[in-house]
Parts: sequence; structure tokens; C-alpha cells
Amino acid sequence: MSVSSMTGFARAEGTQDGYSWSWEVRSVNARSLDSRLRLPPGMERLETRLKSEVAGVFQRGNVSATLTLARPQKQATLSVNTRVLDQILELAKDVAGRIKASPPTIDGLLSVPGVLDTVYQEESEAQRTLLDEAIVASFRDGLDGLSANRKQEGRRLAEVVRGHIDEIESLAGRAVAADAGTPAAIEKRLREQVRALAIEEPSLPEERIAQEVALLVAKGDIREELDRLQAHVEAARELLRSKEPIGRPFDFLCQEFNREANTLCSKAQDLELTRTGLALKAAIEQFREQVQ
Repeated sequence: MSVSSMTGFARAEGTQDGYSWSWEVRSVNARSLDSRLRLPPGMERLETRLKSEVAGVFQRGNVSATLTLARPQKQATLSVNTRVLDQILELAKDVAGRIKASPPTIDGLLSVPGVLDTVYQEESEAQRTLLDEAIVASFRDGLDGLSANRKQEGRRLAEVVRGHIDEIESLAGRAVAADAGTPAAIEKRLREQVRALAIEEPSLPEERIAQEVALLVAKGDIREELDRLQAHVEAARELLRSKEPIGRPFDFLCQEFNREANTLCSKAQDLELTRTGLALKAAIEQFREQVQ
């Protein structure tokens, strides 16, 4: 499976026995798979089958599909709804007895909504089956087009994500190269501070000083965070090569990246390392937005 976006659009058309139709299929981001169909009257019978087709192609995304159907003109006939017409005539008599008005005309009566009904000639079961199969087949074409569109966008997004991963790795490497985060540098800085303090408090025992230095060195050591960042970088690249859906695993990985960056910033002992940590947090946030 190549990396796929959850957003896309496709269109498919078809004809059968005088019918013509078009499908518009689109999808946007969603936590899971949700399909919504807008079907013309009489085609609701296909809804369950069509949703099953969607589930067979996609695993995530809010997929919406609209079917526009044009029926053959020869199958449409007009008939008068006598029940509605009788009600209108009764109302006309009642109104005519109260006010002076011209009697209703035929064209006026026929223009009243509900007086004329459009009746479609019933198709046979065999015709209905053929129509359904043709409509479902074109729906599959629309889903295939949507899938291709999502994968095309996914390939572009994958390149952007790779760029963010490379930037995160580069910033982590810059933190590795910084002397300020190494135990030796931390110990040197602390001993200088202790020597300055010893001038004012010469009675400080050397053993106590060594204990405090060891404790602060352990707290300021960023090697574990940098090792985990590198492991997360390798995991991210492995996910891009995966054949499984990667959205949710990537979302979790973003949280882990952010956790290490926050810890690195809290341990930073100098300005340069702090700047690197903040740049790392910004790169991780951009990475997270693309994953979302």
C-alpha cells in the first residue's frame, strides 16, 4: 500500500436503456470510515450494497457520494390527481359564494401544485436488475478514481512528511553535537559554580559537592532523549515503507516526538541548546499537522 491521503474527488457516468446518470464521489478526513449517500427517489434499494462497496476500497475517511439520475422521457406520463382537483373545486365554490370572482380556468387548475402527477412506466424486474448492476459498476469506477486521487495526493504528502522527518533528524544531530548537553560539560560548569560558591562557604564538604554534581549531571543529561528521538525517526521512516494504514501510528509517534522535545528543552543548560529544542518542537508540530 502506498501512502494515501483521506481527501479526494472523482466523477463517473453511465447509461442504460435510456437512463443516464452521473456519480460525484468525494472524501475528507475522519477518524474512521463513514460513508454517506445521496440517492434519487426509487434508488434507496442500493444504499446497503453501495456502502459495502465503499468499505471494500477504503478504511478511513468521510466518503460522500451523490447520484444524479435522468430517466427516459418516454416512460413519463401525466395524470390528474382527482382527489386534489376535487378539493380545489370545492374550495373554489366556497370562495365564489363569499366574494365576486371569475370561475377557475383549466390551465389555472392544472398549474396548481399536486393536481398533475408524473407517473413513470413500471420497468420489469429484469430491467431493474440490469439498471442496478450498471449503476453499481459505475459507482465502482468512481471509487477507483477517488482511490487513485487520494493516492496521488498521498504521494505528495509523503514527500512533505519525509522532509519533516529529515529536519527533525538534523536538529537532533545538532543537539548531539552541542557540548552543553554532555555530562562532562555539565560537570565542568557545575564545578565552576561550586568553586565560586566555596569562596563564600569554604566549609562545604567535598563529598556533598560530589553528590550534588552527580545528581545535577544525571538530571541534565540529554543523551537518552536524543537516542529516543533517533529511534522515533527510524520508526517514522519504517512506517512510510509499511503496507498497512499509517495514519494512527504516525499520530502516536508525533506524541512521542513531542514528549522527547519537551524534555530536551526542560534540560537545556544553554541558549544554543534551547534554540535547537524550540526549532525541534516547531518541526514536530509541522510534521503533526501533515499527519493529521
